[in-house]
Amino acid sequence: MLKHFLPDQHVKSIFEITPESLKEKGIKGIITDLDNTLVEWDRPSATPKLIGWFEEIKLSGIQVTIVSNNSENRVKFFSDPLGIPYIFQARKPMRRAFHRAIKEMGLKREETVVIGDQLLTDVLGGNRGGFHTILVVPVAQTDGYWTRFNRKIERRILKSFRKQGKLNWED
Repeated sequence: MLKHFLPDQHVKSIFEITPESLKEKGIKGIITDLDNTLVEWDRPSATPKLIGWFEEIKLSGIQVTIVSNNSENRVKFFSDPLGIPYIFQARKPMRRAFHRAIKEMGLKREETVVIGDQLLTDVLGGNRGGFHTILVVPVAQTDGYWTRFNRKIERRILKSFRKQGKLNWED
């Protein structure tokens, strides 16, 4: 069961993920979380650096869909100015939103990567759906109420993975 929480990759920042590295894996699409993956959970819009990253990804022909458990207002306000499709109230780690995203992008799960900052939502949902998963270090050190609860559980899972020698990165 714990294997479902183990990401395929770990990066310190979304900016470490390049179009070249994705294309080497045959990736044509990205399903990404929003809060604490792309920007701080309380930042309403994208930073100039993030806008540049999205442009680089799009120019390389890789599609992006934001899949968030947050409200429509939050996700729409962030996504619309960027022209990025989104799914709100996704109910991650349930698989429905992930499958809806690849259907809308016209891709297969083998061609798509799931990127997020949480083991209990993004990684678990992506792994259960058969996607390549990338865990990102959270952008902010603060979280909303439910995320703080999830982080306590995540720390225990990560500690277990370290004891088993399944992790090769530092926090």
